[in-house]
Amino acid sequence: MPWIRNKPVRIVMRWQMIVTVAMVLILGLLWGFHGAASALLGGVISIISAAAFATVISHYQGATAGGVLITALKAEAIKIITMIILLWLVLTLYEDVVAVGFIGTFAVTVLIFGMALFVTDETNAAGIK
Repeated sequence: MPWIRNKPVRIVMRWQMIVTVAMVLILGLLWGFHGAASALLGGVISIISAAAFATVISHYQGATAGGVLITALKAEAIKIITMIILLWLVLTLYEDVVAVGFIGTFAVTVLIFGMALFVTDETNAAGIK
């Protein structure tokens, strides 16, 4: 993910991947192949939409508050539209989806993306008193 210049987004996307892999392993043991595949699809939808968000915000070059707000709203809109389309595709095309695993993994990884607000991109933030 070196193309994502925003450190907090990079960090939360890494955690989304870690949680997705953990959920795939756990649900694979509980519900077999379809449980693992459902967890993978749920996590991948969140990761793809986060990548779309990151792509939009990484192209922002301005410095005005209005420009930041417009870019953030555009990025969020693209993320939500991407999620809706991918959720619809999975739920209509994958007949054996394990809904609990699919929606559960999706929800957890979406919540993790929200944690980007708590990640600092300053290198000396730990030394703040």
